[in-house]
Amino acid sequence: MPVFRRGSSVTSQLGLSDRIFSTAEDRGLAAGIDAGIDQVEASLLAEVTFADEIANVTSRYLLKAGGKRVRPMLALLTAHLGSGNHTDVITAATAIEITHLASLYHDDVMDDSDKRRGVPSAQTVWGNSVAILTGDLLFARANQLMARLGERAIRLQADTFERLVLGQLHETVGVQPGQDPVQHYIQVLADKTGSLIAAAAQAGIIFSNAPPEFEQPVIAFGEKVGVAFQLIDDVLDLSPQPEETGKVPGTDLRAGVATLPLLRLRERAPHDDTAATLLERLERDVMASNGVATAAADSAITALRDHDVTGQTLAEAHSWARDAVEALAPLPDGSVKKALTRFADTIVERSS
Repeated sequence: MPVFRRGSSVTSQLGLSDRIFSTAEDRGLAAGIDAGIDQVEASLLAEVTFADEIANVTSRYLLKAGGKRVRPMLALLTAHLGSGNHTDVITAATAIEITHLASLYHDDVMDDSDKRRGVPSAQTVWGNSVAILTGDLLFARANQLMARLGERAIRLQADTFERLVLGQLHETVGVQPGQDPVQHYIQVLADKTGSLIAAAAQAGIIFSNAPPEFEQPVIAFGEKVGVAFQLIDDVLDLSPQPEETGKVPGTDLRAGVATLPLLRLRERAPHDDTAATLLERLERDVMASNGVATAAADSAITALRDHDVTGQTLAEAHSWARDAVEALAPLPDGSVKKALTRFADTIVERSS
């Protein structure tokens, strides 16, 4: 997704421009979301504050490094199907963003990442133990916020957290005998990314007292958008323009992560000599390289980028985004549905 820059409209950075928000109602929605994001930012700064000096520094580290605030934006957007950006919606949006923030500390430890949001990752600065404990502390704070909103919020938070952990667990242990590797991978994406995006969209419905029949459509939308977003990331991981993606081409593959283009290549290899040869190069020169950049690794990554399995992955991302939009059919026509549709389109347009 686009990187947000301070001082610019959240909605415009998501592609929700005047061309999309063409009516007074649309522009009022855009202004309301931007005002709500300002409230969430203030709430984040207030809530990610601890009396303990060390905890205060470590927990604010990634918050100060930036972030897209996509999940709060979705909560604020779906809240306009109800009573809008009142206090409970802001609280829920803040809790969900803190949950996301906490997961980044843990993910970077699991992945042994060097950087996050353009700065050295927390475990690079303080070590694994401090990074893990900071993530735990942030999860606790998010839970405290949700507890203020009652049992429904507590259950939403607990169910979402369970899926985040299961997604990470299944990614860590890998495909088990009898499992389809692609289905396993898609489920990991749905659990690790889709579940929290869906929870944000659902929270906007719940805490704005919007009609309850809108919950399932926005949950389905959030899950499918999350999968589409990650599949686009798989394509962008192969991009030859690191200044735009922020990553060296093939970063995930060099770290040993089997993204969808590689999984699709593995499907073809038993029946396609060209695919088998490329797969052998990737597993030898990239996956087993321990991240060391070599001409052979760069060449193999370029070959994968040019192979039609990458085009297939892009097409699958577009399909997930279309399914996300179709899930919105029960919602009333108007500014919110228009904005959600544009949001899905913006995700897949990142690859063009």
